[in-house]
Amino acid sequence: MSVHCIGALRGDRVKSVLRLAVLILLALGLGAAAARAEPLAAYAARIAGDDARTRIVIDFDKRPEIAIRYIANPDRIVVDLPATSFSFPADDLAARGLFRAIRFGAIDARQSRLVLTAGARPAKIVLSEVRPNEDGKGFRLVLDAEMTDAETFAKLVKPEAWSDPAAQVVADPPKSTGDFVIAVDAGHGGIDAGATGKSTQTPEKTITLAFAKALAERLNKQKGIKAFLTRDKDEFLSLSQRVTLARQHGANLFISLHADMLGQAGIRGATVYTISDKASDHLAAAAAERENQSDEVGGVDASSEPPEVSDILADLTRRETQAFSISMAKSVVTSFEGQINLINNPHRFAGFRVLQAPDVPSILLELGFLSNKDDEKLLLDPAWRGRVADLLVKAVNKYRAPLVANGG
Repeated sequence: MSVHCIGALRGDRVKSVLRLAVLILLALGLGAAAARAEPLAAYAARIAGDDARTRIVIDFDKRPEIAIRYIANPDRIVVDLPATSFSFPADDLAARGLFRAIRFGAIDARQSRLVLTAGARPAKIVLSEVRPNEDGKGFRLVLDAEMTDAETFAKLVKPEAWSDPAAQVVADPPKSTGDFVIAVDAGHGGIDAGATGKSTQTPEKTITLAFAKALAERLNKQKGIKAFLTRDKDEFLSLSQRVTLARQHGANLFISLHADMLGQAGIRGATVYTISDKASDHLAAAAAERENQSDEVGGVDASSEPPEVSDILADLTRRETQAFSISMAKSVVTSFEGQINLINNPHRFAGFRVLQAPDVPSILLELGFLSNKDDEKLLLDPAWRGRVADLLVKAVNKYRAPLVANGG
């Protein structure tokens, strides 16, 4: 056999070996990627301590990578985690010691979060480490917190310079496609469960998402209307992200859906809210305060809003957008009257941050109250949700008709 042939054979063998090596590396890489895609399992947790020192321990099936940051007003410690499935009872991590509130849950498909809200005084983490469990199975995250002073906490907050990426001022909205675009916003989600049903313990985030999907499906069957969901699964969105998504999609209307809870179990029925710098009444003011806490629950720094936001509440009543929002609210009330329960004075207004888009007419619809057993039963009934969604589509068409006639 010639030297040339031998060399060719060797070259083929080398190529085969290289191809095999590439395939093996690719397989290993895909396997590692698949392993990374699997969420961690947090299967146990415990908390102990007092108002000077508090320890939190969480057990995981795999080693978690964590990041800690601090947010003021209110003072919070935020622990970011990879995607995690929390299977331990929530009461195992009930707030105590230094913390007046502890929340945990998903942010999106890749990230979860633990938010520790300080009580009477600020707190800081003095120890954060991941240790293998003694039995060799899994790992535990140990967080030791101790009290600190306001000045020290402020120094911990400042270096972070963290802000919600979606809180930045958005670019000019896209050019109109000719469709009437509606942002359907399912309130709460992920780590922010919202209210909880008094009888069934169903979280508000589940009810709003089910209704949002039903509404969007019906709206998209209407000629000339294009509806989209701000969230289509159980994930956390900051209030600013919801507003930004509406503007980025060039929305002509924003509808945020909720199912609140009150201290008075006898109050029931739907309520429609629009934005204002001054609340229409105490109930509206309290509702806005509760809904505006969504960012606090999710560990978002509300101070990172774009500068224009601070002027919106004062100026919006003078803008055309506010007039359109009120028109839509009245259309909803008219459509609902005599068909479903409404509270007294069903159109109310207050400083809801999720309604702050200066160029998108926006309403917040409280479908009912999870604190009322009759409302809760209806909110969980798919047939009732479908009926209300149909009435809401009717209200949208009535609101849109003069706009279409005027070329808007």
